[in-house]
Amino acid sequence: MKTIRNLKGPALVLSLLTCLWVIVILMLALLKPSAFSLSTMTTILQFSTILALVSLGQAIVILAGGAGIDLSVGGNVSLSAILGMLALKAGLPPPLLPIACIAIGALLGAANGLLVTRLAILPLIATLGTLFVYSGVAVAITGGAALSGVPAWLLVWGRGVVAGVPVPFLTLAVPAFIIAGIILVWTSWGRWVFAMGFNERSARLVGIPVDRARLLLYTISGALAGAAALISIAWLGSARPNIGQNLELESLTAAMLGGIAITGGLGGVGGVMAAVILLVTLKTGLLQLNVNTIWQVGIVGALLLLVLLAERLSQRWR
Repeated sequence: MKTIRNLKGPALVLSLLTCLWVIVILMLALLKPSAFSLSTMTTILQFSTILALVSLGQAIVILAGGAGIDLSVGGNVSLSAILGMLALKAGLPPPLLPIACIAIGALLGAANGLLVTRLAILPLIATLGTLFVYSGVAVAITGGAALSGVPAWLLVWGRGVVAGVPVPFLTLAVPAFIIAGIILVWTSWGRWVFAMGFNERSARLVGIPVDRARLLLYTISGALAGAAALISIAWLGSARPNIGQNLELESLTAAMLGGIAITGGLGGVGGVMAAVILLVTLKTGLLQLNVNTIWQVGIVGALLLLVLLAERLSQRWR
């Protein structure tokens, strides 16, 4: 316990996540040794790619403070995938499908940003409302059916594997986290984000354009959700109106578990990626043990409560 208390910041988060991940692996090894295979690892990383991109967007929104949160990410993923495929069927050149998905996601994210910054609606309420709007529209315009007709070249990319690691994870998720980490740590814009989260009033007094920055962060979160939608299309071979279901809960849990303070101003993206892999490993293990998906959602929710409790205890330690 003394050693854990001596650790600080990212080192503490990564150490705790590593311990939790080892515990999950050991429990799975004891209960079902046959679950360990290269295909299982590939599946974990494939699911992690979608959740990682959404969680990264969630993390940067929360990091900027102002009670920031993006509960619409799941609906954004579903609607971006559906609208992207509809645009393709309407005559959009196939090479432009990736751009279309990301652009649609960015526009949906910008709508959240406008509600929060221009209309001053509480982020929790604004994004909860758009979650239902985006999810409802995705189901309404498809009747709940998946849209097929994904270009073959996109399937090759979405289902490609290099040494057991999915190509989308290597070419999209990893670069996104590296770029985000560099921007947050080494640029003045990144310092603005931390300053906004630490003390928004002071950030405004020193001249930081808080509203413009927050609008941009919601737009980036939406673009990352659009990128996740693209991966779902390329991997599954169709656009599904319910593909984003529960992503808002899982992304929020990953951000909190990864060390992002719910009040903003504290945390890093490295822990978020580690938390995503831990969560997906846990869910995959439960699936291998034939645990009902309803219980899986409940376990993720309980984990979120434990993370918030741990954050409160750590504040008392400090």
